[in-house]
Amino acid sequence: MKNKQLIALIVAAVVFVFVGLSSVLVNNISGQTKSRLDLEGYSFSSNTLPSTPHIGVVKVEGTIMDSENAGLFSEGYNHQKTLELIDDLKNSSSNKGILLYVNSPGGSVTASDDLYLKLKEYTLETQRPVWTYMADQACSGGYYISMASEKIYSNRNTWTGSIGVIISFLNYKEMFEKIGIKGVYITSGDNKAMGAGDIDLTVEQQNILQGLVDESYNQFVDIVADGRNMPATKVKEIADGRIYSAKQALDNGLIDEIATYEDMKKTFSAQLDDAEIYTPEKNNFFGLGSLFSYASKLKTRSDTELVMEFVEKNGKGVPMYYAMPGQY
Repeated sequence: MKNKQLIALIVAAVVFVFVGLSSVLVNNISGQTKSRLDLEGYSFSSNTLPSTPHIGVVKVEGTIMDSENAGLFSEGYNHQKTLELIDDLKNSSSNKGILLYVNSPGGSVTASDDLYLKLKEYTLETQRPVWTYMADQACSGGYYISMASEKIYSNRNTWTGSIGVIISFLNYKEMFEKIGIKGVYITSGDNKAMGAGDIDLTVEQQNILQGLVDESYNQFVDIVADGRNMPATKVKEIADGRIYSAKQALDNGLIDEIATYEDMKKTFSAQLDDAEIYTPEKNNFFGLGSLFSYASKLKTRSDTELVMEFVEKNGKGVPMYYAMPGQY
């Protein structure tokens, strides 16, 4: 066994033991303090909000997906916990508004729409404002959710826009032919297996998928038209999937102001009688998410494993409001 592999296994074993002991410790502590400690999102399963007037910060960072695999070692965006936080803010009598902090390339059509509708529900039921601040990026689904806002601020270096939809597939038919692998599909119709990586799409199937993309795209256009008080025809002129700089977005009416995050918070607070800006703490349990993620990468992987990982990440065929420069 190579030295690097041996070291990787030892590190993984140490991390595993440490995690096991930590989990026991956490369970014991949680039984004395809270009925259930949630290790994958904000500090507790029910967010403890201030009793004084406050503006709740809802952070959307990373890809917007509703993943059932999020757990102790997950990092980035947690869909269910974000929806729960908005509900908690909605039900809080001392809450005065939501500051939506977006740093995301977008995500799935469904998850983006879930979050947008939850924010709209908050505004409709409470009559409280939602303001958005865009950090490094608020593209595609990240821009979509911002349409639930009364006002949109961005950093001067923000990338935003990318109004559009994509369904991506990987075709590895030629690779399979070279290594002697062939998929066998028993289907109930000619289009049941469309999108399989070892089968070419027919013209009919391309048209079917284009119809799905067009439907989601039109929904996106309508959301922007409503959120920015802009005719749909005008939205379509600028909604060709391109990314806009903050200045370009401002010139096109996609955002309201360019400012720093601190300046935006001061302005929002002043609008609501100097309400406190409250940011719920995320519990990443002593940074174990980063540690485990790093340890998992120490193990060497074969070329086949790397290829299959790439296929898994990039060829799901799920409709996405997503932007990744250099990829989509």
